[in-house]
Formats: sequence, C-alpha cells, structure tokens
Amino acid sequence: MEILYPINNISNYNADNNHKTLHPLVSVMDFSKASERNWGTEAKTIKFQYGLYCIYLKDVKCGDIRYGRDYYDYQAGTLVFFAPGQVMEVENPGISYQPMGYGLIFHPDLIHGTTLAKTLCEYNFFSYKTNEALHISDDERQLILDLLAKIELELKQPVDKHSKKLIAANIELFLNYCERFYDRQFITRDNVNRGILTKFEDLLNNYFLSEKPQSIGVPSVAYCADELHLSANYFGDLIKKETGQTAKEYILNKTIEIAKNKVYAGDKTVNEIAYELGFKYPQHFTRLFKQRVGCTPNEYKHLN
Repeated sequence: MEILYPINNISNYNADNNHKTLHPLVSVMDFSKASERNWGTEAKTIKFQYGLYCIYLKDVKCGDIRYGRDYYDYQAGTLVFFAPGQVMEVENPGISYQPMGYGLIFHPDLIHGTTLAKTLCEYNFFSYKTNEALHISDDERQLILDLLAKIELELKQPVDKHSKKLIAANIELFLNYCERFYDRQFITRDNVNRGILTKFEDLLNNYFLSEKPQSIGVPSVAYCADELHLSANYFGDLIKKETGQTAKEYILNKTIEIAKNKVYAGDKTVNEIAYELGFKYPQHFTRLFKQRVGCTPNEYKHLN
C-alpha cells in the first residue's frame, strides 16, 4: 500500500506546512514550522507527484528517498531537486517525526516571460537522479540560506511591476550557485568520478566484444548511463568535466579506435566491420570514419 501526495498548488502546500502564502506562485519554506509528520503504519511508501519545481535542503533524515529504481545519495545537509512531471518515493518511517530544513518551491507559470524561462532547461541537476544529490559545505549552506532569505524578503514586498523579474532573477542566482557547487562536487569527488570513468571504459570494451552491437547498435549515452546507474544528464556532465569531451564524442571516439584496429587487421570487409560495430548501414560507418580519421576505411587500410 502507498500514499499518493500531489504537489501542484503553492497555497495548499503552504497550508500543509503551516506557512503563510506570500505569493500564489512561489514559496520559501522553513519546515521546522510544519507540524509533525505521521503517515500512519499501513502505507509502506509515500509517493510525491510533482507539478511544481521543488528544491529541498534537508536537515533531518525522514525516510529513504527513492527516485526510479535506486536510492538518493542522501543525508542531512544535502540539496535535492525536483521538476514538474517527476515522481519521488519516500519509505514510510512508521513513526512521527518533525521535518527540518528548507525549501524553495515555485510554479512554472512564475517564470513565463523571464530570462529564467529560457535557461531553466540548462540546469541539468533537475533531472539528476538517485546517487547524485548535491552535498554542500557549511559555508555553502550558509550562502544557500542567505539566498533563500533574499527571495523571501522580496516576497514580503508589495507587488509591483518589478516583482516578477526580481523574484525570477533571485531564483536564477540561487540556481547558478547550485551549478557552481555541483562543479565543485565533481572536483572534490574526483576519485569517485575516475572510478566511473574506468567503469565507462570497461563497459565500452566489453560491449564491443559482445554481440550487443548487432542487436542494439552503437551504444547510446542513455544506455551507458543506465548501465552505470546514473542519469543521462549527470553522466554527461561528469564525463565532460573529466575528459573535456561530451559522452557522445567519447563513445564515437572509442568506436573509431576499435574500428581502426579492425580495419588494420585486414581480414574483414568494411561492411562486416560496420555490422560488428553496430552500424545499420555501412555508408554511415564510412562517413563517420572519414570525418574522424580524415580518410575512408579502405584508404586507411592501404596507408597502414
């Protein structure tokens, strides 16, 4: 049994958490003001269905968060991000607990006509998943709280023609700092990232040694990310930070590297090599090879 909890309306969500609604489309929340949570004991999970953008800075563990198949790399002092259309599950702790932490919640309608509406899709962390939460330092946490206080201060001002632009600009500033903190996390978790890069390399090597190319084709970024239990966006950002290449470029370069070895061996035709690598049409393989190497597979064979 599970409990379904839709989050679609700012006023309703504020009421559920003992907060005054200062603006119908955006809210800054201090969850310590909310009543104790008690979901009962019959439901094993609570499923939150998001129709709003929600960013949470959690200060207490209140059940394991699951998004998709896996669990969040989640502890007190982490930031997690949800966008409209996403569903998040929390395991019911079965006991009462006091929520602690802060939240920034806003409706998509808030940013219509602002510069943030044009750039929001560039903040990939809204589609990160499972083990990809943002872990922040004490100084970063204080900066996050200062930014939330700045947004809340603007919400308390009388509404005028500048309100929407200023609120959206402050949210954009908040998101830009989160982007910076994620860049820092990619660096400080260098050992973890390099481990993923090694696994990525092994995944590609084993893939091309198997019969998967003939049945699946050239591996996609989404396929590799899924095999490594990462979201495609987080995986792509991580590979870009580590190698300077996009994940797609890395895969194509690896494909050409293997192709060159096969062409050099000289015991198979171009069509056979194209098929072994997962290309549906040999001419697509030949075109890619020439783009990357500067000559066709047959020309490369004779040159070497």
